[in-house]
Amino acid sequence: MPLPRTRGTALRHRLAELRGPDVPAKALDARALAALAANPGCARRAILDGAGVNKAALASALGSPSAFGQSQFALTRGNAFEAKVKADGGAELLRLVHEKLDRSAEPPADARVPDLTATGPQGRTARTELELRGAAAHPGAWTLLDHPMLALDVAGSPAFLEPDAVVVHPDGSWTVVEIKSFPLLDGSADPAKVGAAARQAAVYVLALEEVAARLGAEPEEAAGTEGPSAAVPPAPAEAPRTRSGQDTAAAPRVRHRVLLVCPRDFSNLPAASAVDIRKQRAVTARQLARLTRIEDIADALPEGTCFSPELPAEELTAAVESVPATYAPECLSACELAFHCRTRSRQAGAVTSLGRPVRAELGGLTTVEEVLAAARGEAGDPGDPAVAALRRAAALRAEALEAACR
Repeated sequence: MPLPRTRGTALRHRLAELRGPDVPAKALDARALAALAANPGCARRAILDGAGVNKAALASALGSPSAFGQSQFALTRGNAFEAKVKADGGAELLRLVHEKLDRSAEPPADARVPDLTATGPQGRTARTELELRGAAAHPGAWTLLDHPMLALDVAGSPAFLEPDAVVVHPDGSWTVVEIKSFPLLDGSADPAKVGAAARQAAVYVLALEEVAARLGAEPEEAAGTEGPSAAVPPAPAEAPRTRSGQDTAAAPRVRHRVLLVCPRDFSNLPAASAVDIRKQRAVTARQLARLTRIEDIADALPEGTCFSPELPAEELTAAVESVPATYAPECLSACELAFHCRTRSRQAGAVTSLGRPVRAELGGLTTVEEVLAAARGEAGDPGDPAVAALRRAAALRAEALEAACR
């Protein structure tokens, strides 16, 4: 007799059905997660990302292929630069961390670089947490975690994230390191790119804070335990156990200043800058908390809904349109389905296609037709501030045109 499905198993099975038979899941990385947090009202992106749907392939199948992405040349250059920064056991990287973030500590010599190899994302997450637990139990030395794996609960589903590096300081605190291939020119970089890197790092900081909370909720004996039993951390969504006086270990501190490492000017030499991501962390945490739970979105879908790119175009379009989207012009730089959603938004005459600031100013007027009718005095409540402003603007425009024609 088969064992009954648990809630988590049922959700994974449901998401696999939405993804399509034999379609591998696409991992949700920190960049996609930051973009999702920037638009928490979009149920379409939430369910597609939660199910691991390849949105680029989906957009191509819908006839609206995405027009952005990193070139192979940029990826190769970025990988070569990262390898240079981490060469010799990460000596240069640790030197930059010491110089920019922790000058009072002893210089990093003979830092520990543990092997984080394990099977699957769950195994790598467990291995990472085991090494972080060991570093927290034995402070006083520098530790470099190269490409650790972290887990973060997103709308009721775990997302596995892989920062470039995490450094454990001698005082036991943790720092996220982001290595990017865009240059630092005269000590500064493109603000838009730095902002994107800060939002991505904020996701890693949130994931590390969950690990720190679990370690701080463990008894002292468990925090220092090593062996097979310590290699299986609690699920990402599990709340930490209540602390009980002096029986618990102090939670490690996750630093809110991350290290951004980029090439200096037009060379391949590394330069670094400390970036305070407290604002991005607070915004991302608030937006992630607002996300509708993935299981609630999945339960509201019609029976048999599937997002496999192999489906006929009409059936696939109907499946995508069954999930409400919240389009904004900012989606063009963050979501592969942006062109499809923009076309549908324009066809519906939705004011969201004009941008979030305009949408906020128009209040209850949700379509361009409603806005024009209100401006002409054909519809709308005159007591509504948005309607009154539109009619005043229309009157001023009419006066200006009349004066120009004289």
